[in-house]
Amino acid sequence: MNKYILLLLIPFFASCESLILEEDLASTDAKTNFEYLWKQCDEKYSYFELKGIDWNAVKEKYQAQITDETTEQELFNILGAMLTELKDDHTNLSSNFNISRFGVNYESQDNFDWRIIEDNYLPRNYFISGPFMHDFIENNQIGYIRFPAFTGSVDDYTLDFILSRYKDTKGLIIDLRENGGGAATDIFSLLSRFVEEETTLYYSRIKTGKAHDDFSEPEAAVLSPKDGIRYKNKVMVLVDRGTYSAGSFTALSTKAIPSMVLVGDKTGGGLGMPNGGQLPNGWSFRFSITQALNLDKKADWENGVPADIEVKMDWTDRSHDEILDRAIQELLNK
Repeated sequence: MNKYILLLLIPFFASCESLILEEDLASTDAKTNFEYLWKQCDEKYSYFELKGIDWNAVKEKYQAQITDETTEQELFNILGAMLTELKDDHTNLSSNFNISRFGVNYESQDNFDWRIIEDNYLPRNYFISGPFMHDFIENNQIGYIRFPAFTGSVDDYTLDFILSRYKDTKGLIIDLRENGGGAATDIFSLLSRFVEEETTLYYSRIKTGKAHDDFSEPEAAVLSPKDGIRYKNKVMVLVDRGTYSAGSFTALSTKAIPSMVLVGDKTGGGLGMPNGGQLPNGWSFRFSITQALNLDKKADWENGVPADIEVKMDWTDRSHDEILDRAIQELLNK
C-alpha cells in the first residue's frame, strides 16, 4: 500500500460524514440521538470483535437510562459513557459544554517524568531542534532524543542535523513515552532514516460494510529508505501506555526494523484511524473505522504494542529512570 493512501482516505470519509446529517434529521429528542449514535458505531466501528464487546448488550444498558425527561447534560453523560465502553481514545463525543474521553494511559502506572531526565541525564542547555529535545549522554557514547508529539514538522534538515551529530555513537535512544500521536506523515519521515531497503511495516484495512467483520483486504504500508543520512547502529525506542496513535504506529513499525528495540510498558493502542460525524442535535462524534495489522495480519496490538524489553519505573527513587537506564545498559553491553 502506498503510505499516503490511508492518510488520504480519512479526509475523504470525513467529508462524506459531514453530508450524512440531512436537515430533516435534526432533532433534540434524547431517544433519537441515542439510537443514531448507537447505530453509527454498530455499523462502522472497527474493533468490536477484537475487544469482545457485545454492542447489543451495551445498547440495552444505556438505552434503559433514557426517559422523556432526560436533560441535555444527562444525555451527554449517557452517550459519553456508552462510547467509553469501547475503551478507545480515538472515540469522543463533543458538545459545546464537554468532551467525553476514555484515558487509556490510566490503565497502567505512570512511567515517565521529563524532570527526572532533565535533572539527572541531560546537560542544562540540551538541544531543541524542531519537535525534538536531544543531546549526548553516557560520556558522549549515546544520543538521547525526546520526541513528545507528532506535530507534522519533522523535516529533512532537522533529521540530517541530529543524525550527523550522533553518527559516531554506540546507539540512539528515541523516547516516545507520553507521545499521544499527531501527524502520521512524521512516522515515515522519521523511520526512513533507519532502514536500508524497502520494508513492509504493517498492514491496514478499512471498514467497508455494516457487519462487524466487514473489512477491505489488508494492504501493506511500505517504507522506503531515505536518500542521504541514515543511522545504522542500534536504536532503543522507549514506550508506555501514553504512547498512542501515531506513537503506537511507530512502535508497531519498529517490529519490522531489526535495528530498533522497544523498551518500557506496552503502548496505549490507537491503531485505528478515527472518523465521525454529527448527531441530530448537532453534537459531533468520532471513533475508529480502520485497523492496523501486524506482519502476521493480526489486529491484536490495538490493545497495546508490546515492548521487547519490559521495564517499569520505580517511583521510590526519583534520581533514576529505570526504563532509560535499561536502554542505556542494552546499548553499552551490546
